[in-house]
Amino acid sequence: MNRPLTTSRAYEFYQALPKVELHRHLEGSLRLETLIEVARAHGINIMSTGRLRELVQINDSEPMTFQNFLSKFATLRLFYRTPEIIGRVTREAIADAAADNVRYIELRFTPVALAASRDFSMAEVMDWVIEGTEEAQKANPNIKAGLIASFNRHESVALAEQVAQLAVERLGKGILGLDISGNEAEFPMSPFKGVLREAQEAGLHITAHAGEWGGAGNVVEAIVDLKVDRIGHGVRVMEDELAIDLARQAGTAMEVCVTSNYQSGVVPGLKDHPLPRMLAEDLNVTINTDDPRISQITLSNEYRVACEELGLSLSTLRGRVLAAAKATFLPVNQKQALVEQLKAEFDQVIPQ
Repeated sequence: MNRPLTTSRAYEFYQALPKVELHRHLEGSLRLETLIEVARAHGINIMSTGRLRELVQINDSEPMTFQNFLSKFATLRLFYRTPEIIGRVTREAIADAAADNVRYIELRFTPVALAASRDFSMAEVMDWVIEGTEEAQKANPNIKAGLIASFNRHESVALAEQVAQLAVERLGKGILGLDISGNEAEFPMSPFKGVLREAQEAGLHITAHAGEWGGAGNVVEAIVDLKVDRIGHGVRVMEDELAIDLARQAGTAMEVCVTSNYQSGVVPGLKDHPLPRMLAEDLNVTINTDDPRISQITLSNEYRVACEELGLSLSTLRGRVLAAAKATFLPVNQKQALVEQLKAEFDQVIPQ
């Protein structure tokens, strides 16, 4: 994994901070070394390690477009060959977060994608991810994890209904929420309104990818029509003053992913990211990775970028981590306990 450039505060400073991750995709968190091992064991025809790296990771010579970014997932879908592999990549994703001092993570996964390689049932896939999550928390007691089941807007409503129903059946067993993801640039959310409403009524929390590859109107739709709890990305809310006002008044948490937004072509460069302007508008911003292994980053890296390249103060960073804790899909008592734990840890390094 790439190391960040030397800055006024070392990478290790940010690595030592306690963290909360609200927006990380399991399918974008697979270790390259695990992929190589699986390819060899299962006869997946990959020409070389270098070629595999090009297929599943972003590098600086590639076009920074959403088409290129999404293309990485097509290769990754080849690797979900057995229940053991799905359990393993789940355990490793959470272990990687724990090693980065993430105290709480909500890991989202796409049952349709995980099931497709070997025609598994989505129910089986969900149970394997839940089991892997439980095992990872036992092995890494410094982290707690919740799960968000995701479906794609460029796939059918029938598939979304299946994912939602299976997630509802697993409430209280690790799954906390439902996410609508996929190709926002070309496919609307509106056909899925009923699916999301019924899931919410059944007790699932809702987050929606909006304002990433689609405009500010998608953020408005997610807040007003879909009544989501959180927005995935949301950065293009800054294109419309009325949308900004609405998001501010609603207080909806934005799951911002700085490096991912650059690599997928949402912003032209890291230093052009609207994170500081979002904070200046008093939007409820949180900082996340999205797909850390595709992007070759950690959450420590994103905290470093936010402070060292975008100019956030350490006090503001502390506030955004606490905001993320308050925006989790945990029950109220567990959420408050997490907030108090983080405050105590931050008091050792970043006093309020």
